[in-house]
Amino acid sequence: MKILVCISSVPDTTSKISFEENDTKFSKAGIQYIIGPYDDYALARGVELRESLGGTLTVLNVGLADAEPQIRKALAIGADDAVRIDAEPTDSFFVASEIANYAKDKGFDLILMGRETTDYNSGVVHGIVGELLGLPSFSPVMELKLEGNTATLAREIEGGKEKLEASLPLVLGCQEPIAEWKIPNMRGIMSARTKPLAVLAPSSAALTNIDKYELPAPKGACKMISADDAGALIKLLQTEAKVL
Repeated sequence: MKILVCISSVPDTTSKISFEENDTKFSKAGIQYIIGPYDDYALARGVELRESLGGTLTVLNVGLADAEPQIRKALAIGADDAVRIDAEPTDSFFVASEIANYAKDKGFDLILMGRETTDYNSGVVHGIVGELLGLPSFSPVMELKLEGNTATLAREIEGGKEKLEASLPLVLGCQEPIAEWKIPNMRGIMSARTKPLAVLAPSSAALTNIDKYELPAPKGACKMISADDAGALIKLLQTEAKVL
């Protein structure tokens, strides 16, 4: 079994976000970075499959050198080796192109990643990777079992979940409860220092440029309406919220 797990390096959700250079650049000052939470699920399931079925697990990140602590953490959790494409992950198509260009001749049976990153939330990278490689892609996958060359999947759909079977190779966007997050132990942390981490130049150029960042508008004051005054609530929904 040859598995590729794609991870992102994203700000911790408790970090305070700010911008610099006239709001044209995201400020990394004081930001705590983590592996994308959905990518953590993909990594955990990838490690479980590699441990039960044998083979290799490679971690791939499209990012700059400041992402290497998160890559080393993935190695400590159980990946065998890692690759970093040395580029800022500016847009989904660029990231997907870099993943596909790296994976196209490597013979991976599974390409796993989170359903989306928690910074851009586009949720389309897995689909683009599948299209570029000519492979089936599914997301968000909640369950994954393998028997021979067949994968049994369950993915979330509106109103429930869908069960299906597909033949390898596949590209999957993962979410909970596909696996439980894994915490690296001391042995894993020590071994991660010596595991190979290759740094490659990007094979393409980004398609987008950032003109300006803006923070969401601050929340307005809360208005309390008596439970007995439905008319006042309806009027506010019509005149202020404009949702009716």
